[in-house]
Amino acid sequence: MNYECLICQIKALPKRLELFNIPEEKRNVLVTEFIREIADIDLDKSYSPEVTRNLLEKLKQHSGISDPFEKEKEESIRELMAHYDEFKNRIAESGDPFDTALRLAIAGNIIDFGPTHNFDVWGTIDKVLHSQFAVNDSTKLRTEIAKAQTILYLGDNCGENVLDKLFLETLNHPNVYFAVRDQPVLNDATLKEASEIGLPGIATLISNGDDTPSTLLHRVSPDFKKIYDSADLIISKGMGNYEGLMDESDPRLFFLLMIKCPMIGRKIGAPEGSFVVKRCVNI
Repeated sequence: MNYECLICQIKALPKRLELFNIPEEKRNVLVTEFIREIADIDLDKSYSPEVTRNLLEKLKQHSGISDPFEKEKEESIRELMAHYDEFKNRIAESGDPFDTALRLAIAGNIIDFGPTHNFDVWGTIDKVLHSQFAVNDSTKLRTEIAKAQTILYLGDNCGENVLDKLFLETLNHPNVYFAVRDQPVLNDATLKEASEIGLPGIATLISNGDDTPSTLLHRVSPDFKKIYDSADLIISKGMGNYEGLMDESDPRLFFLLMIKCPMIGRKIGAPEGSFVVKRCVNI
């Protein structure tokens, strides 16, 4: 974890206090408590998504609000589903349906209610359809998909998962697991939202057993870990999942994401705002 992540956590506190409707008279005490906790974090042994999870859990306890992003999640799903047939036709009529569906799936990663909370879905879709990937291992990904007996797809945000569904429909692979968070956190999808958009008809829907906005292998459930360990190919969507898995050395693992912060950009070697299809370890 980088020190910049701690600064980002502090900058996000005012929005999160508003989001959880924390009374004004409690905010000074809570912010003081949170900053002390943040100051004590061992950067070498911590993950930014886990820090986010722990702070959000405390806000849930103080507010009694378990899913503050419920409305936003519903709106993003409704908006993307309204254009589902349009996207599907665009993929089918393109010269390379795999490439077009992959680009749409990556564009969906802009739907993010994390610390920045600013995004332009339609502008990003247009941009990714006409841009080069900053890191492009898509040919290798296509090859590994064709070879894989079992694929594990690590989902991320609501709304984004509509475009993930289109990508998986395009792949038409017979044995895909689609993993979501176990409980609401930020605008990440759970079994509830993934079921609502029809993902169980495309893949076997599973929970990763954790409520961190990432995939942290020391926190996931034994059932999920068994599937993770046995999969021939793992497709990790989004920056949150990347933050949890970026130090792995596993050639089965491919990252699909839009870079949303300079620290991740430096780690990957690409500028903020760029699009990435990256194999974890090239062989």
